[in-house]
Amino acid sequence: MMRLFKKKEDCGTLQVDDQSIVAIADGRMIDIAAVPDDVFSQQMMGTSTAFAFLQDEVTLSSPANGILSVLFPTGHAYGITMKDGTELLVHIGIDTVQANGDGFTILKHQGDCVKAGDPIVTVNLKKLRKKFDMSVMLIVVKKGTQEINFAKPCAVERGQNILDSQLKAA
Repeated sequence: MMRLFKKKEDCGTLQVDDQSIVAIADGRMIDIAAVPDDVFSQQMMGTSTAFAFLQDEVTLSSPANGILSVLFPTGHAYGITMKDGTELLVHIGIDTVQANGDGFTILKHQGDCVKAGDPIVTVNLKKLRKKFDMSVMLIVVKKGTQEINFAKPCAVERGQNILDSQLKAA
């Protein structure tokens, strides 16, 4: 039987404004203080939140509209510069730079214009968990024009706004 109407495919791009910061995949926001690395848990790099993903493999997306201003060749970290100058860094796992890219598949290029929800890197969590803590941190390394406060730990879906003023903790 031929299907005339197909289910709408998820193209990866969400419709969010230039001030929004969203969840990078389906998972759980966790308390940044629980991350087993002082640089992250004490927010030494800037205001931060963290995520836990339970899947064996996850595709992490852009947390905001902007430019993919940093993309480490190992795939373990990437940065987005938002229109207002806010700079966000997504750091995948603790000490995962030591994996030398094994377990990471890069989907974009540094310098690309991205929208919130655009896939950036696919991560083989099952493989990497054998050696590394796979907490994923989202850090505001440079503030732009807006005050950024992340919501309290809760379950999130890719593309869901994660700023405190936009989300109620679950």
